[in-house]
Amino acid sequence: MKTFNDESKVCKNCQRSFLIDASDFGFYEKMQVPSPTWCPECRLVRRLLVRNERTLYKEECSLCKASTFSVYAPGHTFPTFCGSCWFSDTWDPFIFGRDYDPSRSFFEQFQDLMRVTPRQAINQTNIQNAAYTNYALNIKNSYLSYSVLYESEDVYYTKNVEHSRNIFDSFGVSESERCYGIVEGYKNYNCSYLFYSHDCLDSSFLYDCVNCRNCFLSVGLRNREYCIENVQYSKEEYTQKMKEYDLGSYKHVQQYLRTLETLRLTKPHRYARLILCKNTTGDDGKNASNCQRIFSSSNLEHVKDAFRCIGPKESRDITNCGTVEYAYEFSNRGAEGSQRIFFCSTIVAKSFDLYYCDSCTTSSYLFGCIGIRSKKFCILNKQYSPQEYEILKSRIIKDMRERGEYGEFFPPSFSPFAYNETIAQEYFPLTKEQAIAKGYRWKDAETRHHQITKKSDELADHIRDATDAILSDVIQCEHKQACTDQCTQAFKIIPQELDFYRSMHLPLPRLCPNCRHYALLKQRNPLKLWHRKCANCDNEFETSYSPDRPEIVYCESCYQNEIV
Repeated sequence: MKTFNDESKVCKNCQRSFLIDASDFGFYEKMQVPSPTWCPECRLVRRLLVRNERTLYKEECSLCKASTFSVYAPGHTFPTFCGSCWFSDTWDPFIFGRDYDPSRSFFEQFQDLMRVTPRQAINQTNIQNAAYTNYALNIKNSYLSYSVLYESEDVYYTKNVEHSRNIFDSFGVSESERCYGIVEGYKNYNCSYLFYSHDCLDSSFLYDCVNCRNCFLSVGLRNREYCIENVQYSKEEYTQKMKEYDLGSYKHVQQYLRTLETLRLTKPHRYARLILCKNTTGDDGKNASNCQRIFSSSNLEHVKDAFRCIGPKESRDITNCGTVEYAYEFSNRGAEGSQRIFFCSTIVAKSFDLYYCDSCTTSSYLFGCIGIRSKKFCILNKQYSPQEYEILKSRIIKDMRERGEYGEFFPPSFSPFAYNETIAQEYFPLTKEQAIAKGYRWKDAETRHHQITKKSDELADHIRDATDAILSDVIQCEHKQACTDQCTQAFKIIPQELDFYRSMHLPLPRLCPNCRHYALLKQRNPLKLWHRKCANCDNEFETSYSPDRPEIVYCESCYQNEIV
């Protein structure tokens, strides 16, 4: 058996050194791809650049002329189709096919194909009453929510949701119902302002709590009931004590959040939020085995460098994907039930052996294709026999290797989006000047002329004083666009939202949905790992808490000894 050694490289993009370990080389040899020239972080950003989730535009379907939402800003060169037209047989992706020209760069030829081949305007499949959503699959009755999947319904102003109902202003929620202000939680019911907590009921303002009932303003609880500020009460004492708190007041809610933050910093933090994981590094992972640097992902085996993935196996450098196997440098959408997906974006489902493809589904043996459905043996959207395909594929790979193209994901310049339209801006934020200096495009905020009818400081402090008249108001966002959160300056309260606030006894928001979203993002740790030592013993580990942060970070054993 061939043996490999660790190797240090210098990233061609950021010029920082990074390590490729021996197991990586075994994977690259098995997949017959060269080792990467970019470091893991730069590779991640490069993949995130092809995903615009939250910036939507109104436009006309290029085929049926119906009005539709689109993730593509005006001025793009390729046609955009509504969902009905995209999945129909009324257009043929092969009419855009072309011969491979060995005298030209493959990437140049693929970019030429990108400029003319239709795209789906917005990523929606099997939705009901959820037009204002994106990356939505099998959902209904949802609004301004993104990456909402798997029979979720009544989801508003929320991102990254599966199998949930009645969720508002949250981030990273699964198998939950009737929740508000949740950050990375699952199996919660009738809860608000929960951070990294799960299996909780009728609770509010909790951080790192598990299986708690009727708990309030606490950190690090396990299997507890009737606790306030980490103090145990009887049922009667809890009921009486809770009368001192008022969750319906905006002023009081802000005070509770500050109190929770102060309390959070007094308690030890687990070095990584990895649940039912074995031999795994990363953060916010569940049910993972033999994985490294996984973030916000679950049900993985032998995966490295993954973000927002559910169910992949034997893969490297993947983002926003499902039950794919043997994938490398894949980004953006699902690839459910697929195998051997290399350097691709937006492969929907059940595909095999695809290279440098975009927006394809249920196909096999494609190279450099866009929009192909249920076909085999195609290159640059042109059909070949199996023998012709293999010969030409080998020729293209040889040419790409000589030009230094093969083994790299699509260049950042290929993205149809500006940097600040993509989720790269959410996890690796840049200023306009920084983005342009790095060679990325930037989209300036549109000038909006809102007829403001109510300022945020004029809103009723308490939800009991909020009348139905608020539904007619255009409310000025508290940030007034003086922030880096893509503030929309103004927002409205919709009827479903007001009903929810009333039923949950929660105050009206003062920020627009974008600013609320970024406020949730700031509660998350970055998609990075640092080497640190336990604050209580000599154990060392990789953690998403940087050394300059104020939290007390413990190794697993010390942490387990401290939680109550």
